[in-house]
Amino acid sequence: MKPQIPIVDEQDNIISYKNREQLAPGDIYRVAALWIMNSVGDVLLAQRAFTKSHDPGRWGPAVAGTVEEGESYESNIVKEAEEELGLNDIEPVPGPKLRVRGQHNHFTQRFTLVVDKPASEFEIQKAEVDQVKWFSKQELERELNEHPEQYLKSLRDMIT
Repeated sequence: MKPQIPIVDEQDNIISYKNREQLAPGDIYRVAALWIMNSVGDVLLAQRAFTKSHDPGRWGPAVAGTVEEGESYESNIVKEAEEELGLNDIEPVPGPKLRVRGQHNHFTQRFTLVVDKPASEFEIQKAEVDQVKWFSKQELERELNEHPEQYLKSLRDMIT
C-alpha cells in the first residue's frame, strides 16, 4: 500500500490525507528540500530523472521529497538524502519555508547542509536522480539567466 500524503491548509495544518494519484489542483501538500553546499560555497544540484512525472530532467536542489503520512519535514529530508544520494547520519539545518503556488501547490521547507566531497562520490538513486553536479554561485546565476528552462522555477528563490 502506497503511503498517503498530508493535505494542508494555508497555515500548513494537516486537514486530510490522499494518495499521490488523487491530488487535485487546489490541494496543498508538503515538500522538503536540501540545499547542499561545500566549504568554498559551491552548490550541489541534482538533475531529476527523465522518468519523473514532475519536471523530468530539470536541475533542482540536491535532494527533495514529498512529505508522507507520519513524517515531519526533517525526517523526510533525512530519509530522502540517504535514498537519493547515499548520505547517512546527517543533521540538516532548517531554513525558510516557502509557499509555492502554481502547477504544483505546496509548502517547501528548505534545509541546508555542508558536504565536502566530489560529485562522483555520491551514491545516486537513478530512479530519482540522473546526475549531480557542483555549481559555483556565479555559474548558477549565469545558468539560471541563460537557460532557465533547464532548472526548476523555484530554484531562484533558494539562492537568494
